[in-house]
Amino acid sequence: MARPLLFLDVDGPLNPYAGTRRSLHRAGYSRHPANADVLLCRSHGEAVLTLPLEPVWATTWEHGANAWIGPFLALPELPVVEWPDAAPAYGGLHWKTVPIVDFASDRPFAWVDDELGDADRDFVARHHPGPALLHYVDPALGLADGDFAALKAWAEHAAAPTGDAP
Repeated sequence: MARPLLFLDVDGPLNPYAGTRRSLHRAGYSRHPANADVLLCRSHGEAVLTLPLEPVWATTWEHGANAWIGPFLALPELPVVEWPDAAPAYGGLHWKTVPIVDFASDRPFAWVDDELGDADRDFVARHHPGPALLHYVDPALGLADGDFAALKAWAEHAAAPTGDAP
């Protein structure tokens, strides 16, 4: 059985753009050498790779995430969700929701993003046949140990033979 997917957004979860730059720098973040506005924590790459999930970029960086973010975090080249040229309006849904559900097909997935809402959760519950976790990450804090623990616990439960995920 294939591992559940992990859809990764960059800005918010990996690059906590809304946080205080000085405090984040002390917390293990460093500025990206090509873009000082991007702060990343190198240990997040290892944390992502140790999860029982298959990571996929789900970011406006698209393939640029493999060129700029992945190498900084020591991530291998990852699959990328490609967004439509014109993001259609989906009645309160985030514009990423439908493409992510389509990309996942019937595979279980977790999605970390800083722009998730109830409409997205409702849509996924109605249109995705497998377990799914839409995990909000505060864009001022970025991914933290508790987020990685929650993703790991969910993935282990989602991969269990019963398939009943929270």
